[in-house]
Amino acid sequence: MNTKDYLITHNIKPSMQRIAIMDYLINHKTHPTADEIFVDLNKLYPTLSKTTIYNTLKLFTENGAVLTLNIDEKNVRFDGDTSNHAHMQCTRCGKVYDLKIISDAEIEVANHEIVETQIIMKGYCEKCRNINNN
Repeated sequence: MNTKDYLITHNIKPSMQRIAIMDYLINHKTHPTADEIFVDLNKLYPTLSKTTIYNTLKLFTENGAVLTLNIDEKNVRFDGDTSNHAHMQCTRCGKVYDLKIISDAEIEVANHEIVETQIIMKGYCEKCRNINNN
């Protein structure tokens, strides 16, 4: 599915800016912050403002097109992959990685309605773990 159709399926009217931001999230698996997206896209689209990026990310999140990750208290990060997966942040380099969920955990939710689940782990990525072991 192309980006324009993806946005339409999430009830988002496609525009050049929205398509550029969604393409960025799909193609950059780095879980970027809004500021990182702005810095990278501003090189290609000098008229793109920070306000447009923030408003677009809010719209995407509200319509389920992207995930908002509150991994640390400093930055909100965004993930273009809305499939069921977990995240791990390296405590040394700060990078955020996707982790595959092998099986669902059993959690009793009683009469509650769960609309979102986030699993966030912290530890050392392979590169930083090797630094610790030397």
